[in-house]
Amino acid sequence: MTDPFFINMKLDDLDEEELFLKSTELLYFAYRDYIAWPDAELQKYGFGRAHHRVLFFVRQNPSMTVAELLNVLNITKQSLSRVLSALIDKGYIIQEIGPNDRRQRLLNLTTKGKALLESVSEHQKEQMLKACRDAGLENAEGFWKVLMSLIKPENRDEILQLVFKEK
Repeated sequence: MTDPFFINMKLDDLDEEELFLKSTELLYFAYRDYIAWPDAELQKYGFGRAHHRVLFFVRQNPSMTVAELLNVLNITKQSLSRVLSALIDKGYIIQEIGPNDRRQRLLNLTTKGKALLESVSEHQKEQMLKACRDAGLENAEGFWKVLMSLIKPENRDEILQLVFKEK
């Protein structure tokens, strides 16, 4: 069910302060609801959002190095170590030695890790696809543009290359 207020609301009717506040508020609420189901699922395994992010980015970037993962997540080695160790110890991620540099650690999801991520992401996939379909392709493109613009300019090219790389 669509709220009639939303249908009649025009962004040009908002001043900059209202645009900022409404946009930020919607972003917070959307993220809260988007992440709620995976949070509950992951909790069953003793995992949290950090584990979800690691699983997600390792799936998106097979054989990525620990250094690359640190860069993508923008976290410290200490923060990653605890999360990554738990995922490796419980058999969700495998860490292999790099073929050209034995100091490199390449990360990949195990079959168990792929299954967990798939089950955790199932609801989010349905949510995102429904939202994009309901909004329409043109509006989904606008949504992507807003998200891309929210990425720091100094990181944007690197992130967009990562997101839109050919597989």
